[in-house]
Amino acid sequence: MKTSEKVSIYCNPSVFLFILCYALVSCTSPKNAKKAVYFGNVGDTILQNPAISLEPIIHKSDLLSISVSSLNPQASMIFNAPNTPTMGAGATSISEASFQSFAGYLVNQDGQIQFPILGSIKADGLTKKQLSEEITKKLIDNKLLVDPIVTIRFLNFRVTVLGEVGRPNTINVPNEKITILEAIGLAGDLTVYAKRDNVLLIREEEGKKIIKRINLNSGKILESPYYYLKSNDIVYAEPSKSKVSSASNTQVWLPSILSALGFIAIIMSVIFD
Repeated sequence: MKTSEKVSIYCNPSVFLFILCYALVSCTSPKNAKKAVYFGNVGDTILQNPAISLEPIIHKSDLLSISVSSLNPQASMIFNAPNTPTMGAGATSISEASFQSFAGYLVNQDGQIQFPILGSIKADGLTKKQLSEEITKKLIDNKLLVDPIVTIRFLNFRVTVLGEVGRPNTINVPNEKITILEAIGLAGDLTVYAKRDNVLLIREEEGKKIIKRINLNSGKILESPYYYLKSNDIVYAEPSKSKVSSASNTQVWLPSILSALGFIAIIMSVIFD
C-alpha cells in the first residue's frame, strides 16, 4: 500500500472518529473491580440460617385472605365472600387477579377486622396462626360451624427495590418468604454502578423505622437477621460516586464534545476530499 493511501485512510473522518471513540472507551476501565463481586470473602463452608422467626406479624392496614372450610360448605360460604377475586383491567387470568384484586379482610386502624356474623376481631400484633386459632374458637363457641378449618394469607406481602438495579419495582411475594438476594434478582440485579458494600434496607416495625446498611461484598449477610426480608421492606441500591460524577460530567461535556467532533469531521472531509 502506498504511503499516500495510508495517510488517506488514517485521515478519513470515519476512521478518526472510530479511533477516538475506542480510545475513550479504553480509558474508562472499571476501578475497584472487587467491589462489584458478591461475597468476595466467602469460601466453601456451611452456614446456619439466621435464628429469627419468619412468621410475619399482622399489622394495621394489612389485607388478609381468610378462608374457612368445614363439613358444611353452604354454611362456610358466607365467611369466604370477601376472598372472591375481582378481575381488574390489567389482569388476564384468575391466577393473576387472585393476588391483585382480592377484596380480602382489611385490618383497620383500630387493629381489627370485621368478620361476618362474629363482628370485630382483633388482628393487629397476632401471627396468622394465632388469628386462625381465635377465629376457629369463636366459630365453634358460637356453634356456627363444626370442625372449621381457617387458613390465613397476606394479600399485601410485598417488598420494594429501588436505585441502581435493572428494573426498580415493587415485588409481590405470594409465598410470604423472600431473601434480599431474591428481591434484587427479581429487580434485574444490581448494576455495575451500585455500591454493593452499602445497600440500604428500610423496615418498619412497632411504629419505628429501622435503617440498616448491608454489605453484599461480605458473606456475613448470609447469617444476618436482615437476609430474609419482611413485608413492606424497602431496599435501595445507592449509586457509586463514579456513576454520579460521570453522569454529571457527561451532561456538561457531551454536547460540547459531539459538536467539536462534528466540526472536526466537516473540516477533515473538506481538506481531504
